[in-house]
Amino acid sequence: MGWAAKDATGHLSPYTYSLRNTGPEDVYIKVISCGICHTDIHQIKNDLGMSRYPMVGSDVTKFKVGDVVGVGAIVGSCRNCHPCKSDIEQYCNKKIWSYNDVYTDGKPTQGGFAESMVVDQKFVVKIPDGMSPEQAAPLLCAGLTVYSPLKHFGLNKSGLRGGILGLGGVGHMGVKIAKAMGHHVTVISSSDKKREEALEHLGADEYLPYLSLLKLDGKLILMGVINAPLQFLTPMVMIGRKSITGSFIGSMKETEEMLEFCKEKGLTSMIEVIKMDYINTAFERLEKNDVRYRFVVDVAGSKLSP
Repeated sequence: MGWAAKDATGHLSPYTYSLRNTGPEDVYIKVISCGICHTDIHQIKNDLGMSRYPMVGSDVTKFKVGDVVGVGAIVGSCRNCHPCKSDIEQYCNKKIWSYNDVYTDGKPTQGGFAESMVVDQKFVVKIPDGMSPEQAAPLLCAGLTVYSPLKHFGLNKSGLRGGILGLGGVGHMGVKIAKAMGHHVTVISSSDKKREEALEHLGADEYLPYLSLLKLDGKLILMGVINAPLQFLTPMVMIGRKSITGSFIGSMKETEEMLEFCKEKGLTSMIEVIKMDYINTAFERLEKNDVRYRFVVDVAGSKLSP
C-alpha cells in the first residue's frame, strides 16, 4: 500500500500495488521516513512530459536483517558503461529512477510514499548509527546534491569563498555543508526576506540580495530542475571567462561519504515532519515555498489505507 498521483492534477491518494519479486541481490525495505523534493511536483504534474501514471536476497553481503538503510533517487543502472565503471552511475543513460520508471523486468518503480520497497543492494546505503531516519531522508537528496559538486569541482578543500544561489531545501544544506568544509559562504537570493535565517541560523558569512557577481574564472553550478529555459547575454559569460556548469545529484560512493561527513560534523537538515494524509497540502505549500526547508513524511507512523 502506498500513495500515488493518478493523473496530472498531482493529487495523491491511496494506491495498492504489488512489489517486484526479491532477487538474490535485492533488499526488502520497510519505509520509515521519506523526504519530499521539489522535483516530485514536476513528476506528479507531468511538467517535464515524461510521467507514468497508474526479505533479503541470498547474495546480499552489504546488509543484514534489521539494518537501518536509505535509498536515494536512483535504484538501477547498466553497470557496464563508462559512468557506471567510474562510480558515477547517476550519469548512466540507462539509470532507473526510484519512482516513475521501469525496472529491467518490466515492473514499475513506485518510490517511497509506501510501506515497503525492493531495491538492489548496490543502490542502498547504511544510515550511520545515531542518525535518525527523518534526518537522513533529506540528505539522500538535498545533501548529496550539494556534496557531490563541492567534491567534484575541488571545493571540498577549506578556505575558499563561494556563494549559494537560492535558500531552499537544497540551498540550506549547501550552506551547512560548505561551512562544515571550512569555506566562507555568501548566500545570494532574490530578496532580503531570508537574510536573518541565512546569517543567524544557518551560519552564512554574508548575504547578497545575482552572473555579474562571478569573478574571473568563476563558476555557476546549476543543480535545480526548472521547466523554463535559462536566458543570459553571452558577453556576461565571455568577459571574465566565466563558466556555467551543472551537477546531477551524486554517486552511491558519494552518498556514503556524505552521510559519514554529516554525522562527523553533526550536520542536520531543517525539516517539518508530516503524516501521509497531509501530503497534498505539503505539495501545495512547497509550490509556494512555504517550508523551512524540507518536508519529511513519517511513513511508518501514518495510516496509508483509506
